[in-house]
Amino acid sequence: MRYSILIGFFCLALPGFALAQGAETACTYGDMVRRVVVMSEPGVAVPCEVHYFKDTEAPGQDQVLWSASSQAGYCEEKAAGLVAKLEGWGWDCGAAAPPAAAETPEPAEDEEAPPDTTDDLAPATGDDGDE
Repeated sequence: MRYSILIGFFCLALPGFALAQGAETACTYGDMVRRVVVMSEPGVAVPCEVHYFKDTEAPGQDQVLWSASSQAGYCEEKAAGLVAKLEGWGWDCGAAAPPAAAETPEPAEDEEAPPDTTDDLAPATGDDGDE
């Protein structure tokens, strides 16, 4: 009986633990910056969350796009897919911190910014692919 109470308490407390920042990819297009960050407890693959930041348009705000509590590699796979989409739309992505705004090449005047359809992404509703 005590064992099941202890496990129940641990399961309830687990989501409250802060997730540490893990793999981070920064993408730039002109002076716009996006970041895709996989967050998890230090030293463990799950639980994890994929956070999406629009640093130039909404500083300090993020969206949790996906999360997993049992499937290792799920968050990394989803983050890599999002980065690939951004690169396909013309964003320049890399693991290093984004270059300073002064160093970022501006798009040509007749060139439009690539579409940012990440607003179409639904927030995480399920776990481990149950979206």
